[in-house]
Amino acid sequence: MEKTVKSWLESVQFGEPQCYKRIAILPLIAPADGTLQYRTLGEALASSDVGITEVSAAGSVPELMVVNRANQPVLLIDGEELAGAKQNRVLNTSILLKEGSETKIPVSCTEQGRWSYSSKAFSESGNLMAYKSRSKKARSVHRSLEASGAYMSDQGEVWAGIAELQAKACAPSPPSAMSDVYKAREDDLRQCDEIFKSVPNQVGLLAFIGGAPAGVDMVSLTSAYAKLHPKLVRSYTLEGLLDSKQQAPAPDGIATRARNFLDEILAAEEREFASIGHGTDYRYTGKGLAGTALVHENEVVHASFLRLEESEQPERRAAHGKK
Repeated sequence: MEKTVKSWLESVQFGEPQCYKRIAILPLIAPADGTLQYRTLGEALASSDVGITEVSAAGSVPELMVVNRANQPVLLIDGEELAGAKQNRVLNTSILLKEGSETKIPVSCTEQGRWSYSSKAFSESGNLMAYKSRSKKARSVHRSLEASGAYMSDQGEVWAGIAELQAKACAPSPPSAMSDVYKAREDDLRQCDEIFKSVPNQVGLLAFIGGAPAGVDMVSLTSAYAKLHPKLVRSYTLEGLLDSKQQAPAPDGIATRARNFLDEILAAEEREFASIGHGTDYRYTGKGLAGTALVHENEVVHASFLRLEESEQPERRAAHGKK
C-alpha cells in the first residue's frame, strides 16, 4: 500500500463513539493537521471563486465544466451533489482543482426525470450520496479506470440505488431525485445532526450500521473536515435510519472492530491512476470493500473506504454515455 496512505491508517486515533438507534460514529483524530492548504467546494462556491456549469448549452450527462478563479486549490469530494442546470449530478471521484484552472469533471446523474435548465450554474445541494450507492459507484468507476482510463460510473446502477432509497424512505419523486429522499427525511436527519457533532481535531469518521463498519471518510485538514462533517454524517445516517433490519450497535468493542476494519483496508489491493487535478488517485479493492485515496505532496487529501454488500445486487456491465 502507498506509504502515505498506510502511514495515516496506522497512526489514526479514535475519539469517543457517538451512538443513536442503529448508527454509531467513531471520530477519527489525526496526530497532526496537514500542511497543504485548500478550500472546500462549499467555501469556493460561496465566494464565487468557483463556477460550475454544463459543458455546453446542450449539456452532457457524464461531465461538467468547473472554473477555479482562485489562487488556491479547491477540494471536491467523491459523491458530493451539485444542484441546478439541466439536472443534479454527483462527483465520480475526489478532485483537488488546480489554481486558476478550467476542468471537465466526471459526474453521475441523480435526477433522472429532468433534462431542462433550472439555473445557468450549479450550486451546492448540501448532500453527499448515501454510502451504499457511493460504494457501488466507486466500484464501477474503478472498473472504468481499469478498462479505459476514464472516471465513468455505471449510470444505471446509480439510478437503481436512488430508486431503492426512495422505496425505503416512502418518498416518491417525479424526477427521481436523490435530493428529494433527503428532504423527505429531513426531521430525522436533523436529529442525527444534533447527536453526531464533530469534535476538536477531528479529520474523519468511521461509521457503523448495526454494529458492522459501513465506511471511513477522512481529509487532511481539520478546518476542511468541520465544513464537510454534516454531509458526510448524513451519507451514513440516511442509510442507517432506513435499514430497519439492523440492530443497535453495542458501544463496547467498537474500537476493536474499527481497528480490524482498518486492517482489512491495509490488506486491500491497490491500483494507481492519474488524477484529474492535483495529486495521484489510488483505488482499493478487497473482499466487500471499495476504496479511494487522493494523495498530493505526501498528504492524504481525501480517503474513503466503503463496505460493499455484494449480495444486494448482481454484477452489472458498465453502462456509460450521454443522455
